[in-house]
Amino acid sequence: MITTFLDNLGLPKSCELDRTIFKKMLSDNVDLDVTDKKALKDDVVKIKWTHTLKPSTINIEAFADNTREYAEVAILSVELAKPDRAKRIAGFIHKAIPYPTLLVMAHGPQIAISVADKRINQADKSKWVVEESWLTQWFDPSTDDTAANAFMAECHISGLPFTNFMAFYGALRDRTIAMIAAERSGHYTLATPERTENNIEHLHEIDRLTREIGELKAKLKKTKQMAQQITLNTEIKTRKDAIMKLESSMR
Repeated sequence: MITTFLDNLGLPKSCELDRTIFKKMLSDNVDLDVTDKKALKDDVVKIKWTHTLKPSTINIEAFADNTREYAEVAILSVELAKPDRAKRIAGFIHKAIPYPTLLVMAHGPQIAISVADKRINQADKSKWVVEESWLTQWFDPSTDDTAANAFMAECHISGLPFTNFMAFYGALRDRTIAMIAAERSGHYTLATPERTENNIEHLHEIDRLTREIGELKAKLKKTKQMAQQITLNTEIKTRKDAIMKLESSMR
């Protein structure tokens, strides 16, 4: 299913690379903790650098300022034996690749797309800092899922800006965030920059509320007092209602 999504991008053959990335390359280029190393060893089956987009392979200019450098865009495919630690795996792959990167992760017939905001490390200009990474839920690109089809259609290069690589990658990032929002709202809409930022704020708030619900449920399991149980259940419901309101506002 990786090829279904990659073919859908409509990239010219000049961008094809098809180079295997060995696990040792990742472990040599980024600090991995014990859980990272286990995920890399047990969960990752194969990583390929499928496409490289740079001025010599596609008619898009590089972009650079004091904070960000978009000399090229890398597209990688990642086959997983297990999907549970996909977000962690995407995180350390983004740290290892010194370019804006589009990850197409696959498990069985399903894929998940990941992008990341990166900036130049001001203390060491030769290094990158991953500010935030984004990962969609798993979906089958060959099905008739409305949101997935709309997302894939919007990712075709004919609809992406060719101004420079920052604009090009930024458009892919916005579409990925719109897909993540669609998983919450049930409806995919390509957002304006203002709407994208609004969705990001809502997704952050949903994550915060979800963590609080988990903490409250843990307390609920431990308490024996009826009054405290009622209070905790009320607080959980309040947060669930807030999540539902945030989700509906992302339509």
